[in-house]
Amino acid sequence: MPMLNKKTILAAALACTAMLGACSKGAEDTGAGAAGDGIKVGVLHSLSGTMAISEVTVKNATQLAIDEINAAGGVMGKKIVPIVEDGASDPAIFAQKASKLIEGDGVTTVFGGWTSASRKAMLPVFEKDQNLLWYPVQFEGNECSPNIMYSGAQPNQQALPAYDWAKQQGYKKIFLVGSDYVYPRTANLILKKHIAKDGLTLTGEEYQPLGGTEFSGVVGKIKAAKPDIIFNTLNGDSNVAFFKQMAAAGMGPEVVPVMSFSIGEQEAMAMGPALVKGGYAAWNYFQTLDNEQNKTFIAAYKAKFGKDAVITDPMVHGYLDVYVWKAAVEKAQSTDPAKVRAAAMTLDAVPTPLGPAKFMNNNSLIQTAYIGQSQPDGQFKILWTSPAAIDPDPYDPVSFPGKSCKIG
Repeated sequence: MPMLNKKTILAAALACTAMLGACSKGAEDTGAGAAGDGIKVGVLHSLSGTMAISEVTVKNATQLAIDEINAAGGVMGKKIVPIVEDGASDPAIFAQKASKLIEGDGVTTVFGGWTSASRKAMLPVFEKDQNLLWYPVQFEGNECSPNIMYSGAQPNQQALPAYDWAKQQGYKKIFLVGSDYVYPRTANLILKKHIAKDGLTLTGEEYQPLGGTEFSGVVGKIKAAKPDIIFNTLNGDSNVAFFKQMAAAGMGPEVVPVMSFSIGEQEAMAMGPALVKGGYAAWNYFQTLDNEQNKTFIAAYKAKFGKDAVITDPMVHGYLDVYVWKAAVEKAQSTDPAKVRAAAMTLDAVPTPLGPAKFMNNNSLIQTAYIGQSQPDGQFKILWTSPAAIDPDPYDPVSFPGKSCKIG
C-alpha cells in the first residue's frame, strides 16, 4: 500500500464525508474474505493489451477509493486488502482470474472489467460462486444478473440519448463503425432499430477486430457513403488508428462528425487531443462537471497519480462502486454478497463526482446523460445535459419488446 501524504489523507477524510457520511466502524465478523484484520477484495482490469489504454486508470481510481477508505478507518473497522489481477484484454483470462480471486484468494467481491466480452466471460464464474462483480463501464444492456452491479450506463442512458441528440441536430444519414464483439454489435442493433423506426438512413456498418489497426477499407466506405455523422463503438487503441486514418483522408471529426461511446479524457490525451478535436462523446460524467465532490475527487486523484492526470467516466464509476460497496457492507453488517446486494438496493442516493448516485432494484445505476465535444486541451465541453436523471432500462423496448429485468 502506498504511503499517504497529508494532502491525500485530508482528501480521504473529505471524500468519505462527502460521499457516504461518517466512515463508521462495526464489530461484526466479516466472514468469508477476512484476511486477519482486513477484508479481501479483487480488482480485475486489463493492465496490458489493447484495453490497457482505458483500464489502467480505472484500476487507479478503484485503488484511490480503497486507500481513502482505509485512511479514514476502513470498513466495519477493518482495512480493505485489494488483490489486483491483470485480465490482459482477453475474456478467457478475465474468467480465469475471476475464478482465482474468488475460489483461490477468497475475495468478498470484485471490482473490474471493461469490455462486454470480458464481463460475459466472467458472469458464469460469479453466478456459480455466488459472488458479486461491480462493473463500471457503459454497455449494451440485454443482460440482467443478480451477481453483477452495473454502474455503467445502459443504452437508454448513453447510446440512445446520443442518438436522440444527433437527430435533433439534423443528422439524418448515419454510419456505424465498431469493434467486432458483443457490445458494439448489440449497441448498433439497438441504434439500427431506432434509425429504421424514425425513417433515418443507415449509410453503412463496419466492424474491425478488437485491437485492429487497418481501417483503409472502412475509411473508403465512409468517404463513399457521405454520412452526416459516424457513431463510433470502437474500443481500446483501435481508436488511434481509426482517427489517424480518417484525418489522413481529410475526414477528421471537424469535417465528418463522430459520436464516440468509448473515448473520454484519458483516451483523448493518449491519442493526442488534436486527433479528436471537435468530436462528440456521450457519457454520464465529464471531468468538466462543476460540483464539489468532483473537485475533491480530481484533486485527490491528481495528488496520487500526477498533476497531469485526467479523469474519465469509467474511472468515476470504478471509484464510486467501492464507496457504495462499503456503505452496503456497513448497512448489512456483513460482506456476504447477497446481503450486500440487497443492502445496496435500499441505500439512499449519495453524492459522488458525477452527482447523486443510487442503484435501482435491477442492479443498475440511475444517472444523467451528457453530450460533450472534445476541446484542444483534451477536455470536453458539455453541450447537452438530459433534463433529469434517467432510470436504467436493461432492455430497450424497441429492440427487445416484452423483455424486462427481474431480480429477486
